[in-house]
Amino acid sequence: MDRRQFLAASSVGVATAMAGCASSALSSDGNEGATTTGDAEYEITVSADGEVETEPDRATISIGIRARGDTAEAVRDELATRSEPLRETFDDLGLPDENVEEGRYRVHPDRDRDGSEDGFRGSRSFTLTIDDVDRVGEVVDESIAAGADDVGRVNFTLQEETRSELRNDALDDALANADSEADHVAANREVEITGTKSVTTSDVRVGSVRYGAAEVAEADAAAPETEFDAGPVTVSASVTVVYEFER
Repeated sequence: MDRRQFLAASSVGVATAMAGCASSALSSDGNEGATTTGDAEYEITVSADGEVETEPDRATISIGIRARGDTAEAVRDELATRSEPLRETFDDLGLPDENVEEGRYRVHPDRDRDGSEDGFRGSRSFTLTIDDVDRVGEVVDESIAAGADDVGRVNFTLQEETRSELRNDALDDALANADSEADHVAANREVEITGTKSVTTSDVRVGSVRYGAAEVAEADAAAPETEFDAGPVTVSASVTVVYEFER
């Protein structure tokens, strides 16, 4: 969390409008609209992006078990029996109950290639939320040792408090980029910006880091203790600002 870097805007769009009380627009492709009479009101409209990156402080991971048997009841019993050591392991790892969520539970007929039934298969999964991302490898290893045979996607992301803080930082960056672009346009047109008429923000996006099941298996097999290099998580925001100016 100490390492935080502001990145340049990924894209910036500019539209300039010169208007009377209704509107008179000079579009971005250079086609001039109709001029109206009345008190002049001149505008520069800028759309800009801002982005911040930081280290993840939360991870979610899917841990599951699979079973096969001659009957559906036998599969259900095996899933129940094998779930107990997993739950005990989650407790031993210190994961709060609210961070252990029941995932998918399924029991279904197992079919041969010709479509005939050949017993039953079943699966059960748990979604774990881990607030200490350095322990993700430990959780994977301990879960496998407790009998898990289905380790799914690992998703590195941010806690809500961190998202809120970085949302403001990303918006600040986007607004700074918008101001810079508007100043450049105003200087080029030899006009002076006198104020801000309106600001519109879009939803803030969090670009989390994901490891698929195959990548998790590869990481688990690569060393005695599973390790993940999560890399930074990005938070981005977009704004559209309408500036007023004098000619």
